[in-house]
Amino acid sequence: MQSCKRATELMSQQLDRELSGSEKLSLKMHLFMCRHCRKCDAQFKVLHRLASARSQVDKPDKD
Repeated sequence: MQSCKRATELMSQQLDRELSGSEKLSLKMHLFMCRHCRKCDAQFKVLHRLASARSQVDKPDKD
């Protein structure tokens, strides 16, 4: 099993780029076995959604 440190790196990277097949599988297996990383992954996703929504609100209207 990969380390939690590596798993969190992949969680962060998946928000910015498409993970390779082996990275996806490795992360999925780790998340299956590690409840702490599952919680961290959920928090990453919430923060990413909030940041994306906020950036949409802050965009000036173009006329």
